Amino acid sequence: MSVAFCSRPVAPSTDGRAMLLGLCAVALFSLTLPFTRMAVGDLDPLFLALGRAVGAAVLAAAWLAWKRSPLPPRAALLPLSLVAGGCIVGYPLLTSIALRSVPAAHGAMLVGVLPLATTLYAAARGFERPSRGFWGMALLGSCLVVVFALVEGGGGLHAADLLLFAAVLLAAMGYAEGGRLSRSLGGPQTICWALLLAAPVLLPVLAWHGLPGVGVGARSWFAFGYVTVMSTVVGFFLWYRALALGGVARVGQVQLLQPFLSLLGAALLLGEALTLGNCLFAIAVAAVVFAGRRMAVHRQ
Repeated sequence: MSVAFCSRPVAPSTDGRAMLLGLCAVALFSLTLPFTRMAVGDLDPLFLALGRAVGAAVLAAAWLAWKRSPLPPRAALLPLSLVAGGCIVGYPLLTSIALRSVPAAHGAMLVGVLPLATTLYAAARGFERPSRGFWGMALLGSCLVVVFALVEGGGGLHAADLLLFAAVLLAAMGYAEGGRLSRSLGGPQTICWALLLAAPVLLPVLAWHGLPGVGVGARSWFAFGYVTVMSTVVGFFLWYRALALGGVARVGQVQLLQPFLSLLGAALLLGEALTLGNCLFAIAVAAVVFAGRRMAVHRQ
């Protein structure tokens, strides 16, 4: 079966709104790794990943009931399952385990290849067809982030980096599938139904794992609350709406800025170092994101 692509460009007003929503979502996502690093100081990574998903599912159920949203169509079940597996289970669990052994700033740098991975997935699935110029900007931005990660890491990678790369691949799948589904189902509905789809599987595992002991500090519980509400619900409300408006590939490039926002968050929340080199790399990546906005992306 042939795949048709629309060459009509996104209206400037729509594109600007999509990029603004995407930037707001990325600002919320950028604090996920610093807060995850804070939370796993007291909380077990498995509890953190499962607990945030189950807690977010409760909020999702309340939102869907308030909006009286109809059940998703049967055709949406597979992409919703991929969103749940990638963004709700896989990415949080793998990053929680990895951040027990590497700093949040280091993890943020490796997650910087997520926009390129998301674009590759969307192109492979036939959702979008970026132009050569767009691919060039995406590769340039990702190379800048990888070089920065290697420089910050002393020229090498850590064992936990394999977990972070696997987390990136799972998140890319969830972002692309969710972004496409949001065009018909709606951004909030997409993440809410994905959360409810995952809850019956995760709740028994969480019950078997049990609750943490009494020694968990207030900082860790606050961090748990942030990744539950802001990272898993509010951020995705904005993110999937932005992807639906502006396209997975184009809006996804805004995430190239996420590592540097995460560095700022890690400096403020955890006292990790923020240097002049960090700021210069951030400016270079921002320039690439701006240039990438001018490159064509054809949508299915």
